[in-house]
Amino acid sequence: MDNFMFFLKEGIFHVLDWNAYDHVLFLIVLTVVYDFKNWNKILWLITLFTIGHTLSLILSAYNIVSISHMWIEFLIPCTILITALVNVFFAKNATKLAKTNTNLFFALFFGLIHGLGFSGYFKILIGGSSQKLIPLLEFALGIEIAQLIVVIAILIIGLIFQTVFRFPKRDWILIISSIVIGLVLPMLKAAIFW
Repeated sequence: MDNFMFFLKEGIFHVLDWNAYDHVLFLIVLTVVYDFKNWNKILWLITLFTIGHTLSLILSAYNIVSISHMWIEFLIPCTILITALVNVFFAKNATKLAKTNTNLFFALFFGLIHGLGFSGYFKILIGGSSQKLIPLLEFALGIEIAQLIVVIAILIIGLIFQTVFRFPKRDWILIISSIVIGLVLPMLKAAIFW
């Protein structure tokens, strides 16, 4: 039970760590186009992201895949920027964007990249243990719980701004996605390694 709680907490704090807020930024731009009416699609989004994240951790933990940390540190802000730019370009058609499967693809594929960003630290957590799969799944459960917390917060804030302050959906998507772009550009610049 101690191991379960340890890896569960590590998964939760991996997402909620304000020193590594890239995960939260990605969740923001991934879900800002949705509202509570789309709860089933949102669950798919965060679950697909967790699956991608966990799959890359599994591949890394078992030494099947190894990618330079510099590339991953560059690609993570790229995933956030691409998702935010798609939001900006298609904000006018917010309802249509929420119905497409583009974000489902982003969640799974970009989850693979984000998982590789944590793979080095996760290898340290599990050490030389031969039992890797159970800790990976416990960690993934923690990620899923934390993502639910973040996404519910994003949806509540969106609901408040769109109902109380009367922000049109299009403006809400544009403002939030633009703020995230402003935050991710310095991350991207700092990650350039060539």
